[in-house]
Amino acid sequence: MSLDPPTYLNSLQNNIRARPIPWEGAVRAGFITDNDLKTIKAVDKVRKEQRKQTVESDVEAYQSLILGGSRGKSVLESASKRTDVIQYMLVLTDDLINDAPSLSKSLLSHPSPYKPLVPYLTHSTNPEDPIPLLASSVLTSLLSASQQQSAKSNPQTDEALAKLYTYLSTLTKSQDSGLQDIAVQEYSSLLQTKKAREIFWKQREETVNPLIDILRAAVGAGRDSDSTLFNGGSSIRSATEAGLSGGVGLQLLYHVLLPIWQLSFEASLIGKGLEKEQEIIPLYGQLLRLSPKEKTTRLLLSTLLNLLSATSNKSTLLPAATTARLPAVLSNLKGRHLTDPDLLEDLKALTEMLDDYTSSQTTFDEYAAEVQSGHLRWSPPHRDATFWVENARKILDDDGSALPKKLKEIMGKAWEDEKQVLAIACNDVGWLVRQAPEKRSVLEKLGVKARIMELMTDSDEAVRWESLRAVGEWLRYSFDD
Repeated sequence: MSLDPPTYLNSLQNNIRARPIPWEGAVRAGFITDNDLKTIKAVDKVRKEQRKQTVESDVEAYQSLILGGSRGKSVLESASKRTDVIQYMLVLTDDLINDAPSLSKSLLSHPSPYKPLVPYLTHSTNPEDPIPLLASSVLTSLLSASQQQSAKSNPQTDEALAKLYTYLSTLTKSQDSGLQDIAVQEYSSLLQTKKAREIFWKQREETVNPLIDILRAAVGAGRDSDSTLFNGGSSIRSATEAGLSGGVGLQLLYHVLLPIWQLSFEASLIGKGLEKEQEIIPLYGQLLRLSPKEKTTRLLLSTLLNLLSATSNKSTLLPAATTARLPAVLSNLKGRHLTDPDLLEDLKALTEMLDDYTSSQTTFDEYAAEVQSGHLRWSPPHRDATFWVENARKILDDDGSALPKKLKEIMGKAWEDEKQVLAIACNDVGWLVRQAPEKRSVLEKLGVKARIMELMTDSDEAVRWESLRAVGEWLRYSFDD
């Protein structure tokens, strides 16, 4: 996948290429050999085609220069105390790998192709030190070439990939969007194989979480607040006029969406976890509302289609999609003037999938899906007396009281930015006690009654009112007893 090189990295590399290096002093100090210098100067500041011919005429010499071998020690190891030489060699290595494809193959055939490079990822903790950034670029080029050469993994490649992911994750957590952009573009270059994606997911706390945080910032929702995700909060106009919320530009948004889209090809592995840990469906629904460009809309739809199409995900993600009102979002998208054929195809497939699902669902199914999503809104069942007459006992009894347990879990959160969730939960508990009074002990054993009584003193008026009504139902049947 070809993307324009990040501006900051490109500028840094150009600056280092232009710097004069006192090579003779490095030779006299024993950091490099005369032969190393001769090999370097043969490709220094020459045209790309000449450089390619020089490297290909003696690939072994350049393999030895970079990684070490029969011709001597790697310059990346022998000159480790010379910062200027190391910076130059990292930039040169990146150039040679990109200019002479045969060199990549030679480097990857070396017994330890990543050994001199990986330590530079942790060269220092100084964020201004360019060496880890330059090393990450070289490793990305090399590991990307490795995946193109063979989809089979090996322990050395897997270990280097894991360490590179760890380093790049520090860039995604940066407040500098330029560094974030470098990281996500390198992620995209690395997520070419099933094994690479599996390792990325295994390290999701450091790899995936910061990417989701950037997307949450883009829609104006913090990690601990879901109100914007479920209720909407931004318009397309606000997105196009000033990027998105949180200082997330449209180009960065596109680049962040790419690795998540690549990851979605392992939908069976990641789907349930992404929804449980990140609430990916409502997040992507809100991003679809905001997305002003077809290229970002295409990635959002394709990712959702990958996740929802996996058989193992349907029982979890399709209910989550309806609760997050994704069908309405898709319907609104159809009103836009969209021209991309892949986008339109994915939009049609997603719409049909959700239409088929919703047409087969009962009101009880919809209510259960909403509760299991962990987020409540004033959907029709909550205030429908007929619904509670018909379903209260089923809600309390089904699947070992799974829904009351989930209600208790929801009520256990503070919901500081969205108190209506607590008000709705109290409303539901009141209906359950009213329609199935003989089963109120189920709720009491779960601690629901105690939590309802705590909420009678909540700061929010609606929460106090609904909790008071619920307690009133308990008192009514206590007196009747």
